[in-house]
Amino acid sequence: MRKRGIISAGIILSFCSIALYAFSTGITGRTLKGNEAGCTCHASTPSSNVMVSIIGPDTLTTNETATYTVTITGGPLVRAGTNIAASEGVLDIIDGQGLKKVSGELTHTQPKVPVSGSVSFQFNYTSPATPGSVTLFANGNSVNFNGNNSGDQWNFAENKTINVDAPSDVDEEHIISNYKLEQNYPNPFNPTTNFEFQIASASGGGFVSLKIFDALGNEVTTLIEEERPFGKYKVEFNGSELTSGVYFYKLKSGKFSDTKKFILLR
Repeated sequence: MRKRGIISAGIILSFCSIALYAFSTGITGRTLKGNEAGCTCHASTPSSNVMVSIIGPDTLTTNETATYTVTITGGPLVRAGTNIAASEGVLDIIDGQGLKKVSGELTHTQPKVPVSGSVSFQFNYTSPATPGSVTLFANGNSVNFNGNNSGDQWNFAENKTINVDAPSDVDEEHIISNYKLEQNYPNPFNPTTNFEFQIASASGGGFVSLKIFDALGNEVTTLIEEERPFGKYKVEFNGSELTSGVYFYKLKSGKFSDTKKFILLR
């Protein structure tokens, strides 16, 4: 019986060694989103000695991609690893950050060495196509890297809530109903001024020309001559090479055309 017990203990020890080796290359399903929450392979409970945070924008528009960072401090911190998950949307790795994607979640490829007392993992997140609220989850382990889990610690990050809004160009209050060329500002100017114009949403955009002419009608310069989508635009003009006087700027797009006068004063 004693011999059998020794053999059983050996089998269990071997299994744990295999499991720990596998976990050293990352594991998923261990955030507060998962059913088996926590890095229990390192310790049975989370430790307040380890601080894990998710840093990045609080607001995105639908289908927008932004960069976020999970940072781990405290604990033994000879090495550190992480597991990152999202309630909705898409997580993606950034090359060189030591992460891999497994079943829609992110985890470390191997325990990462700290820099200046912390370990950071950057990643990209793309919000869903529908406005609403989404959550990013993460945990982080801080290990002494001694070949076993003795003395290792871990903790959860505070969940990161992201508000996902519809893009402004599809909000009713932002629909552009017509073409418009604004008066430049400042006016008179020296040497820079701004031209603002808008292209109607119904047009879907098109070829846009914005040119400057002198008082005799001679073309001075072309600021825009290209296809543009509908929307509002601002263009800065530098007249440092021009002499003082009266000039005109003309916008053409589709059947729309408008010309306004402006003045350069030295």
